[in-house]
Amino acid sequence: MAEVKPVIEESWGNVLKEEFNSEYFAKLKKFLIEEKSNYRIYPPGPQIFSAFNHTPFGRVKVVILGQDPYHGKGQAHGLCFSVPEGIRLPPSLQNIYKEIENDLGVKMPVKGTLTGWAKQGVLLLNATLTVRANIAGSHQNNGWEEFTDAAIRQLSAKRTGLVFLLWGNYARAKEQLIDHTKHHILKAPHPSPFSANRGFFGCGHFSKTNDILKNQGKEMIYWENL
Repeated sequence: MAEVKPVIEESWGNVLKEEFNSEYFAKLKKFLIEEKSNYRIYPPGPQIFSAFNHTPFGRVKVVILGQDPYHGKGQAHGLCFSVPEGIRLPPSLQNIYKEIENDLGVKMPVKGTLTGWAKQGVLLLNATLTVRANIAGSHQNNGWEEFTDAAIRQLSAKRTGLVFLLWGNYARAKEQLIDHTKHHILKAPHPSPFSANRGFFGCGHFSKTNDILKNQGKEMIYWENL
């Protein structure tokens, strides 16, 4: 099978090389080509692997897991929960900001891009990396989950002391991929307006994450630095 060469940061390209050359990824690529020929797909092609490109494998300190990219025009840019500058903050991101303010006492900026987190070592990974415009979940079960599960397994196996933030049932299902003896797992309900009041508000995950990093002698995350 011919080698697939995606636009992805070198260290991740090396770690995930077998995935890119797998049969399921070839099928996924074919699916995406067909989808793009018939529909508008988000995020734009060069941004599909943004989570990996902003946060090289060896620099990951924290992992936040999402499910799907946003499916509205101009929202998705390859980082879970994040939107480009100038785009209105989605409800879940608004609730994330509220919890940071309550937890840390810092005022969050009004912009919605989380690239500043990614550059500090927060891997903002959706389980599915693409979506058809205006149809949530439309690219699920076509291979992306297998690919992103492999990324989580590689982090679990080859890194130590990472903090995994699992929000909601979908993200918590990924716990089985993570070695509990090597990493830290913090769980809470999803920040969506439908569930944030059930325990996301008050979870304290942002201060807890920094405490864990500090105890390991690592630089803490400046959550207000977007």
